[in-house]
Amino acid sequence: MIDLSWLIDPIYIVTIFFFIIGMHRMSHPLTARSGIVWAGAAMLIATLVTFLTPNLTNFALMAIAIVIGGGFGYIAAKRVAMTGMPQMVALFNGMGGGAAAAISAVALLGTMSATTGSLAVIGGLIGAVSFAGSIIAFLKLQGWMPPRPITFTGQQILNMAVLIIAIVSGIFVVLQPAWIPLSVSVYLPLFFVLSLGFGLLMTLPIGGADMPVVISMYNAFTGLAVALDGFSFATPNYAMVIAGIIVGAAGSLLTLNMAKAMNRSILNVFFGAFGATEEKGVQIQGSMKSIEVDDVAVMLAYADKVIIAPGYGMAVAQAQQKVKELTDLLETKNVQVKFAIHPVAGRMPGHMNVLLAEAGVAYDRLFDRDEVNPEFPSTDVVLVIGANDTVNPAAHRQGSPLFGMPILDVEQAKNVVVLKRGQGKGFAGIENDLFYRDNTRMLYGDAQETVGKLVQALKKL
Repeated sequence: MIDLSWLIDPIYIVTIFFFIIGMHRMSHPLTARSGIVWAGAAMLIATLVTFLTPNLTNFALMAIAIVIGGGFGYIAAKRVAMTGMPQMVALFNGMGGGAAAAISAVALLGTMSATTGSLAVIGGLIGAVSFAGSIIAFLKLQGWMPPRPITFTGQQILNMAVLIIAIVSGIFVVLQPAWIPLSVSVYLPLFFVLSLGFGLLMTLPIGGADMPVVISMYNAFTGLAVALDGFSFATPNYAMVIAGIIVGAAGSLLTLNMAKAMNRSILNVFFGAFGATEEKGVQIQGSMKSIEVDDVAVMLAYADKVIIAPGYGMAVAQAQQKVKELTDLLETKNVQVKFAIHPVAGRMPGHMNVLLAEAGVAYDRLFDRDEVNPEFPSTDVVLVIGANDTVNPAAHRQGSPLFGMPILDVEQAKNVVVLKRGQGKGFAGIENDLFYRDNTRMLYGDAQETVGKLVQALKKL
């Protein structure tokens, strides 16, 4: 049989360039789709060329695994709604972390030096933490467990104790005498059990509002674990190393940017138990005032400038197509319409951008927080569709759990109309001061149905 193994490393290098091109194109909504194609093609090529590795005998098992995993991923991606995308990302990222931990375990069971063993242990620890933590994130976002922070006395002490014992077990794995096979050693299973346990314990006290940041951080963890695993082999796998570093770096930058958008530190996100306790002793002045569809239609029709601030509620109701229709109708009446996009609106970065692009809203109509905030005082009507925490003026009040979080300053507009199903709190579990302001009116109902009624009412004017 012809030995083609010499092709592996050169093709890996080509796939790395494909990954980088894909990442670059994903940085802009207009080219993001093609970026995904580039990265997907790189992954396919890297997977296929791996079959050229010398001395491989388990081709059938590899093929079966690829068909099962690829088939499940394809079906899940086709069926999942945009509202379920964050938890799907959490689940798939968790699988990546679990795979990295499994690769580490296989490497530790083979012949290794102290250096490669240490790298495998670190990669296994990070991968196991990412796997377990991502599963908790998935369960909270999916609503299969309470999204609130789960805390108890002595929690952080227990967490640190589990982490320390896991690290000590990993050290014993590396220092295990050669005459004691790791396959019968107690340290290896103890190490992975404790690593998984730490991932669970670390994620339980994090509330649902912070889960997008957590998912991003665990994505970075998975990339780092893969990179370390690539170094743990006798002959380093450079595709794993470079791809892992790229994912780790991108995930880390995204995590830092999201934390910055909420004016929170990474330590506060992971150890602050945000949302576990509510603000005490504060009585919000005013009352919620409802409004009817016809009255909102009149306000919009006679406005000069309207800003729409979408949030997760718009995603849940799948109202983006109706919102696009409303936008087009207002523009025929010479009303200037813009969209205010908060960096963490929805449950994943770019959530609102993707939904609106899907509906055909031009990208140049979307403005981020810093661009649009100065325009609110001169805006006739702000239409808040399903947003809550990202428009809560409580962020300006010292003592509020949201204090310091940069928000969309919609309360400065002449009129604010909030489309909402009911009077419930936001995902962070904090009462919204905006709803009680004198210039705010509440339009209750399903967003898609309500915006549809607005469109019909405007057509009659």
